[in-house]
Amino acid sequence: MNKGIAASEIEDTLKLAIILTFIFFIVELAGGYISGSLSLMGDAGHMLRDVFALFIALSAIKIAKKDPTMTRTFGYHRLEIFAALINGLLLIGISIWICVEAYHRIMAPRPVESTVMIGVAFVGLVVNLYVTLRLHGSHDLNVRGAYLHVLTDTFSSVAVIFASFWIFLTGETIVDSILGIVIALFILFSAFSIIRDSIYVLLDFVPRNINIHELIRDMETVEGVQEVHDVHLWSLCSNVNVLDAHVFTTESDTCRMEQIKKELKRQLEKYNVKHATLEFEWSMCNRNGKINRIEH
Repeated sequence: MNKGIAASEIEDTLKLAIILTFIFFIVELAGGYISGSLSLMGDAGHMLRDVFALFIALSAIKIAKKDPTMTRTFGYHRLEIFAALINGLLLIGISIWICVEAYHRIMAPRPVESTVMIGVAFVGLVVNLYVTLRLHGSHDLNVRGAYLHVLTDTFSSVAVIFASFWIFLTGETIVDSILGIVIALFILFSAFSIIRDSIYVLLDFVPRNINIHELIRDMETVEGVQEVHDVHLWSLCSNVNVLDAHVFTTESDTCRMEQIKKELKRQLEKYNVKHATLEFEWSMCNRNGKINRIEH
């Protein structure tokens, strides 16, 4: 699957990454409390975000292996989205708390144990670098998303190390509060992005990364397809899209129609459509003389 992770090792790599990241989330949270460092607690919030991102990536892989049942015909894909939504709401609470606490500390500065802060931040950097290297190069969309989460936290750890050295050398603790606010705002931005994407999926909106008009045009380039309309496109989770559409064709031969269907589904693969229901028609569906299709 990639040079860094063999296909058979992806799940084990994600499990190890989750364990390491969660353990260090606890360590960093405790270190932030002991040292009095808000930036360290903010970095712990980043770690928690990473735990959820890694968990979602692992869950997507495991869920994809489960067969649907008669009562759960689409399986458990939506569990990933509910987990992401809860993650986003939790991160908003964390970021707001950090911002409020930072404001109070700017108004009334408190001492920060820079030596503890340096040690914990350095170990955090090592953990982030290790997980980043293990995840690097994957072609799986969920694993790539988790990789980007951890990569951004690597830079956050570098910033915390810089702040800890600054406090150690100058004794100015305000830099910790300012960095805590910056990290909290970054977490807040990430949280809103997670919640927005989760709501898009839960409300069955068209995936944000897909232009439905381009998708229809691609379908209509297939030989034998005259018109595509009544298109419904939505997501089950971050890497499974579903489509319903009516296809008008002048072909009546069964074998030829099967070929058209296969070509249409091949065209849909680049849009990550894993389930497609195509209804073929031999007469145009008109409403008041106009084709019923999505317009700008």
